[in-house]
Amino acid sequence: MSVAVPRQRCRGWRSSSTAMTRLMLGRTLERICKGVLLLCLLHFLIMMILYFDVYTQRFDLFSRFNNGRNGSRNNVSGPAGSGHHFYYYNLSRPNATLASYLATGEQLVPSVQPETNQTPSPKPLPPCPEIPPGLVGRLLIEFSSQMTMERVQKENPNVTNGGRYTPPDCRPRWKVAIIIPFRHRENHLKYWLHYLHPILRRQKIDYGIYIINQLGEETFNRAKLLNVGYTEALKDAEYDCFIFSDVDLIPMDDRNLYHCYDQPRHFAIAMDKFGFRLPYAGYFGGVSGLSKKQFLKINGFPNEYWGWGGEDDDIYNRITLNGMKVSRPDVRIGRYRMIKHERDKHNEPNPQRFNKIQNTKNTMKKDGISTLTYRLVQVKRYPLYTNISVEIGKPPPRPFKG
Repeated sequence: MSVAVPRQRCRGWRSSSTAMTRLMLGRTLERICKGVLLLCLLHFLIMMILYFDVYTQRFDLFSRFNNGRNGSRNNVSGPAGSGHHFYYYNLSRPNATLASYLATGEQLVPSVQPETNQTPSPKPLPPCPEIPPGLVGRLLIEFSSQMTMERVQKENPNVTNGGRYTPPDCRPRWKVAIIIPFRHRENHLKYWLHYLHPILRRQKIDYGIYIINQLGEETFNRAKLLNVGYTEALKDAEYDCFIFSDVDLIPMDDRNLYHCYDQPRHFAIAMDKFGFRLPYAGYFGGVSGLSKKQFLKINGFPNEYWGWGGEDDDIYNRITLNGMKVSRPDVRIGRYRMIKHERDKHNEPNPQRFNKIQNTKNTMKKDGISTLTYRLVQVKRYPLYTNISVEIGKPPPRPFKG
């Protein structure tokens, strides 16, 4: 038995289904339209960003183009001495577009040429090692072969005029003035320079050599000449270390480093003439070294020791009286050979030296670098040393013995 459905009810179902379908289709189309609208808006924003970016680059491009063109018209190489070069850019070549130029921007940037009048700043040198690696150690010292200044100069091509040298590969702690009291010892000086220049270079010493030549034939005064050397060397450079050496003493070991130490330094502690031993505990002769501060602390050296002997003991007293101690190298390293010679004329032993040594405490404040007087006659720079000739006066008359 079949059930009959009214025709009106079927028509209502059909119209309701059609309305639902249309509603869903409308919502779908609405979503599609909104998506398309958002995509259009996003595209618009992107285009605006690209437009302004290209506009900015184009503006910069043409400003460079105009600058290059103006520069090429005025001066292709730029202002005199400026070292800058300007370029004219041809934007009208076939198939050339702004995009292609922007893609290869390096073509549009003028190449920066290095300044012809400028050199790259050198890298700071490292400090020189405390023990330089090129040291030899024990040396063979002999004085039998003939020596000439020409030979010594050829042996030391890196020493500059005036006897100056600075290590090229490191920065020394000290700037050293080596001072030699001198008169009529030209042959000894050749040997001294022959041996000492290579030793000092191996030791990485920044140094200058000063020969203090006492003019005339008055009594020789070693300590006063050393004071003169200190004063004159400081006019030449800012030295902070001073080595005082006799011209006839040659070190036998290059590990005996010629620079200053925390305490005043005595280098020549074992001479061959003393059997390679220290003659007595207070000996400070031959070769010694003081920093500028140490030298001024003891008021330099005494000026009133005329003739041979006594001044080195006075210097030793000044050091100890001012609270300092003498430092020395190992006896195996502080060995020296002395060039044999006769005693110089006008350098006889000073008969007053023993009395003066006993009065160092009373005289050191009023006799020294603070009371130094002399007359500078000539300063002459030779390839291997600086010669300073001076007149230092003569000794006072000796008291009459009744």
